[in-house]
Amino acid sequence: MAGIESESKQGRRVVVIGGGIAGSLAAKLLQFDADVTLIDPKEYFEITWASLRSMVEPSFAERTVINHKNYFKKGRVVTSPVVDITETDVMTADGDVIGYDYLVIATGHNDLLPKTRQEKLSQYQTEYEKIRSSKSVLIVGGGPSGVELAAEIAVDFPEKKVTLVHKGPRLLEFIGEKAADKAFEWLKSKKVEVILNQSVDFNSASDGNKTYKTSRGETIHADCHFLCVGKPLSSQWLNGTALEDSLDGKGRVMVDEHLRIKGRENVFAIGDITNIPEMKQGYIAEMHANVAVKNIKAMMSGGEKKKKKKMSTYKPGSEMAIVSLGRKESVAQFPFVTVIGCLPGLIKSKDLFVGKTRKTRGLNPKRVQG
Repeated sequence: MAGIESESKQGRRVVVIGGGIAGSLAAKLLQFDADVTLIDPKEYFEITWASLRSMVEPSFAERTVINHKNYFKKGRVVTSPVVDITETDVMTADGDVIGYDYLVIATGHNDLLPKTRQEKLSQYQTEYEKIRSSKSVLIVGGGPSGVELAAEIAVDFPEKKVTLVHKGPRLLEFIGEKAADKAFEWLKSKKVEVILNQSVDFNSASDGNKTYKTSRGETIHADCHFLCVGKPLSSQWLNGTALEDSLDGKGRVMVDEHLRIKGRENVFAIGDITNIPEMKQGYIAEMHANVAVKNIKAMMSGGEKKKKKKMSTYKPGSEMAIVSLGRKESVAQFPFVTVIGCLPGLIKSKDLFVGKTRKTRGLNPKRVQG
């Protein structure tokens, strides 16, 4: 086992597990105040909510897939999955043992992703070619990913037949019915066929995987398909570690109002993995990161012992969501109003918050990489 030792002052070793939206921001914000190690199975951070645009425009991914070292210049990146956590150390699959004074868990959802940035960019090119060369596309899943992908294809490739199948009674079940209905009508206006209350049996695919059967026996012909269903939380790996008691019955990590894992003084959890009852969205994960970072900085300066009030509290805000519908339009649910069209589209759809997200990580908003 290889030990990775701190080069900084005692009591300032921070380990961040997970390099997604929450983890990347936490590591970036702490890098000049602590000795930070970011552990992630991949070498890059991705602006995930922009990924559907990259499938119809692969060059878009040049700004959305960012090597960790481009925004996290002072810290250490360890590219390996974590396999164990003790009271003092984190162990990786590659045999590294990394000591910590503060630990931040931000592992989000389970997803099989390429290790390198170049492999990820190549994956988008392959998906684009798949869409471009197909006359018909099947999308399975009517959550935000499925709806946004259907919209991106319908706008960029209006000549293609797009079918979206969703097992639930309505689209976008994470937001209100009004917003879901507006999205449904918009898709219909773009000639997207939406099939609700059904699933697709992929075992029944025939004719070179171009004919699919639904759970009600309907036949769908499509040259290619994309699976846009929710992915499980990346939390089961905590079983067997010192933190196995931190999971609730749904596999979420239980945190207190300071985003510390319940019963722990120096271990935080942020992002989608937490048990906070709220929509799981990127901008909320970034809010978690900001609160956890403030608290770690306060604790490193003796804040918790000397002045309890120095610790920041996280409070879920008003729930809002914007689902992009192609390049110019969106459906947006705000606390008191739901709107669709070019006005909410101005907020999100053109750049999908890519420039803003790059800026929060100290990167040029418009430059391709770095």
